[in-house]
Amino acid sequence: QVRPVESGGGTVQPGGSLRLSCTASGYTYSRCMAWFREGPGKEREPLVATSVGGTSLTYADSVKGRFSVFRDSAKMTLQMNNLQPDDTGTYYCAVEGRSSGTCRTAAWQYQYWGRGTQVTVSS
Repeated sequence: QVRPVESGGGTVQPGGSLRLSCTASGYTYSRCMAWFREGPGKEREPLVATSVGGTSLTYADSVKGRFSVFRDSAKMTLQMNNLQPDDTGTYYCAVEGRSSGTCRTAAWQYQYWGRGTQVTVSS
């Protein structure tokens, strides 16, 4: 059983930074991992998906240039810079059920989901 667990959320002022981490138990090395978020009153939004070492990597346009993902086997981190109030939400880590070879930011690709970590951007 693959179980992703997120950590690192918190409250930050606009323009600030946070680093989220996701550690997944079970075999994940060849599988894509991804970050999604769900803002207040919004649908779940894909942010980034990556393979180990970033050989397959996709960023959503909304976070390009501000967010960076790092992946090392079963651990994935998300460095978030220049955070804005619209970035507020619950951030989820996800792992695909089978290795696909192409890491997409599409929710249907991911079978295992963490419980999420809260990020609040407010002055």
